[in-house]
Amino acid sequence: MTDPPETRTPHSPHSPAAADRYKWTALTNTTAAVFMSALDGSIVLIALPAVFRGIHLDPLAPGNIAYLLWMIMGYRLVQAVLVVTVGRLGDMYGRVRIYNSGFAVFTFASILLSFDPFDGGHAAMWLIAWRVVQAVGGSMLTANSAAILTDAFPEEQRGFALGINQVAGLAGMFIGLVAGGLLSAWDWRAVFWVNVPVGVFFTLWAYRTLRDTGHRGGGRIDWWGNITFAVGLSAVLIAVTFGLQPYDGHTMGWTNPLVDVLIAGGLLLLAAFVAIENRVSAPMIQLRLFRSRAFTFGNLAGLAISVGRGGMQFVLIIWLQGIWLPLHGYDYADTPLWAGIFMLPLTAGFLAAGPVSGHLSDRLGSRGLATGGAVLFGASFLGLMLLPIDFGYWIFAVLIALNGIASGMFASPNSSSIMGSVPAHLRGVASGMRATFQNSGNAVSIGVFFSLMIAGLAGSLPHTLTTGLQHQGVSAHVAAQVGSLPPVSSLFAAQLGVNPIQHLLRPSGALAHLTTAQQQALTGREFFPHLISGPFHSGLVIVFAFGATLAFLAAIASLLRGTGTTVKPPGPRTAAATGDALARPDRHTGG
Repeated sequence: MTDPPETRTPHSPHSPAAADRYKWTALTNTTAAVFMSALDGSIVLIALPAVFRGIHLDPLAPGNIAYLLWMIMGYRLVQAVLVVTVGRLGDMYGRVRIYNSGFAVFTFASILLSFDPFDGGHAAMWLIAWRVVQAVGGSMLTANSAAILTDAFPEEQRGFALGINQVAGLAGMFIGLVAGGLLSAWDWRAVFWVNVPVGVFFTLWAYRTLRDTGHRGGGRIDWWGNITFAVGLSAVLIAVTFGLQPYDGHTMGWTNPLVDVLIAGGLLLLAAFVAIENRVSAPMIQLRLFRSRAFTFGNLAGLAISVGRGGMQFVLIIWLQGIWLPLHGYDYADTPLWAGIFMLPLTAGFLAAGPVSGHLSDRLGSRGLATGGAVLFGASFLGLMLLPIDFGYWIFAVLIALNGIASGMFASPNSSSIMGSVPAHLRGVASGMRATFQNSGNAVSIGVFFSLMIAGLAGSLPHTLTTGLQHQGVSAHVAAQVGSLPPVSSLFAAQLGVNPIQHLLRPSGALAHLTTAQQQALTGREFFPHLISGPFHSGLVIVFAFGATLAFLAAIASLLRGTGTTVKPPGPRTAAATGDALARPDRHTGG
């Protein structure tokens, strides 16, 4: 029960001054949380070469590529699966309680990640397992942070607050690319150490300062819904991971019967999940929220942008590390760090546009800003598609900066639109649903973009590689053998800062039979980049055209969100019927 206005003092937790202080405390703490969680989703990507060297494991050796893929995909998979569940738990038992527990879990897992006691494959399994636990904590943070902010901030400032929070999360993804290179150059464990002091401080601060200010829904756990959703989505995302691995002489594993079974089984379970949610009294996901155009089309637009953005990072990294940086005099061992540095315009563009667009969405509405951001996002893909393989850096920097600005223009207003379209008691689950669309898009995008890139390479790379090796004196038999290897080996070798030709020829011992001049030509900085440029450009055109298509579909979905409505909570007589009435306009979703 709140204090009457005449009895409130400046020190009362319900006074305007205290409420004003609290909202900035909540923003600072949740921004640090989502930044740290997102940072760990990408920091390992650049640090992978140092990590695998540190645990003495060759991830490109036969049978080891699964370790590499799970180091990349495991964290994203867990976050995609869990955020809705922990968002629902926040609605039931208190968003701050679940959020605070997430900080503690995340920090504890970070400590254990940095003290890997094993070597080789066992060390990789230790890291993968604790990355999964870390992702559980990260899910508890990201699923409830937006709901905590929506509770803490008044409606006229909500877009700004959610914009800052959303920018922090996506900025963590971009900054992790640079931080991973810098920290791993010192020690691979440092990519996990960096979380520990930050995590300890903000965990203690969150326990001391944050409080539940929103409505707590109570209820019970929808066990069947949770199980079918988690297992179904996990099966689909695991199938994507297996689909990237070579199978039975094929460049990818999409012909693997296990992949077909996982995808079919996962989709069936997700269909069963929808049926369950329509029948249970306390569903895990409130399907009636999709009756709001702002909620539905905002999430669809966010999913399309997430698929385009997540895969683009990998393609740009491989482009820089495998081709552009070696052609410009950088050793392969140094390319992971420099790739992160040369992608800084992407981060700068996003950091500049995100907070501004969040503030503007409070004044102008979300639809126009989000739609314009999606269109600009697609235009930047078209610009990247037109670049030559050996581009001039400044035009590349301008294009990726525009891509970052577009992401910032879209992310903050879109998040504000979604969260502003739901009733207060469902903000936790709505935040989890929004995060699920985003995390699922990031996870799926890796599989989609890599598959498209590999498909583009597979048509011409084997012949190009075989012919190029023979011209440098490699025997026809060895050249044909190397040329027939799956393109994924070359792509991952370049991403891991390994000289691809040296790696591919090492098992055959072919380099030892060549002259010094031939060895230097094959393992120099120019042979592989020139060799792969043609096939790689074919793959780039495919993936960037796909990214542009997704962006323009996101723009259409964003435009269709309408003027925005908030779903009413079910009244006494309509609760059983899920209360699908729609009410008051919401300025955050207006056009």
